[in-house]
Amino acid sequence: MRSLEIFGGCGGLALGLSRAGFTRKVLIERDGHAVQTLVYNQQRGVRHFCEWDVVEADVCGFAFDKLGTNLDLVSGGPPCQPFSIGGKHLGPADHRNLWPEAIRAVKETRPKAFIFENVQGLLRPAFQEYLRYIVLQLRWPSRTKPKSLSWQQHAIQLSSLDEASPDLREYQIDVKGINAADYGAAQKRHRAIVVGVRSDISSTCQIPNPTHSQASLTWDKYISGDYWIRHGIDPGKSAGPSATEARLVAQLRQLDERPNLGAWTTARDRLSSLGAPLDGGQDPNHYQRPGARRYRNHTGSLADEPAKALKAGAHGVPGGENMLVQSDNSVRYFTVREMARLQGFPDEFIATGSWRHVTRQLGNAVPAEIGEAIGSYIAGIIASAVSTRIAA
Repeated sequence: MRSLEIFGGCGGLALGLSRAGFTRKVLIERDGHAVQTLVYNQQRGVRHFCEWDVVEADVCGFAFDKLGTNLDLVSGGPPCQPFSIGGKHLGPADHRNLWPEAIRAVKETRPKAFIFENVQGLLRPAFQEYLRYIVLQLRWPSRTKPKSLSWQQHAIQLSSLDEASPDLREYQIDVKGINAADYGAAQKRHRAIVVGVRSDISSTCQIPNPTHSQASLTWDKYISGDYWIRHGIDPGKSAGPSATEARLVAQLRQLDERPNLGAWTTARDRLSSLGAPLDGGQDPNHYQRPGARRYRNHTGSLADEPAKALKAGAHGVPGGENMLVQSDNSVRYFTVREMARLQGFPDEFIATGSWRHVTRQLGNAVPAEIGEAIGSYIAGIIASAVSTRIAA
């Protein structure tokens, strides 16, 4: 299936979507360091990367209509800083707010579906009205905002249209806050997802339900003990449950049945086969970076839980999010290879550039598992619509 990805970064979302079947892809990214990583992995023949047409460009003013109107999917993660809890909270007033460009991409290409990802801060009450405006624009992308109107005035117009003619919506939309760990990623990464399907393809659209759960991991750790056995750890010598896990254990014992979802993927699950970081060797991305330390609210990721969300950090790696707590309770930075694994990249993938550049690329990436899970759902809807048309 043919797709366009904007704000592609180093390819996390694109990778997951390619695994879901969206292999023919134009990927637009303006950051030269991320583009260098993408091209380097293309040259090395890394699966899926070599299938993409990578374009180094700014999406602002990009002529999306030159790509035609037979795209199956438009995807991407508009810059998150305007809505980030750690940012200036300027939202639509921030010059880095590029949601209008994402909406323009949908308007000019009329894809069968789209998937956009952003920080969970987009769902905060402070941005409720602007998020509603984003949704209205994506429902009615052909109704462009006149230059004479503010976004608030345009929102009123679109709202009136939406209420009067819900059956004529151009796209069906769903918006939800998700935790990447609930979809198989080895991170507790909370994100806002906006998904849309063109109304002639489907009359409904819903972000798929989680496939993994903390309850299942808790069962495997503290009721069956299978988790510890799998990792060669004596269950009797394992760390005890946290307060949250202890409450879950009590609830699960009453149910007396393991939940039917997969268990959350822990840092140990994802990283143990790598072995200790190398001082040198064959993998240039698996080396130890010195200088990790604890400080208030930055205590590192525990091995037997999904990692904390990796962070990009304007000045490199921040405190605890990019650190692992070791068996002796000391902390160290995740290696680049470990960060790549936590984001769902294969070991063939090499992140290029300085430590600052690669941690920014990987910290900004969307876990590939999110793209694969949601992309598989969208691919199924499109395939079903095509089959129905052929049968008719």
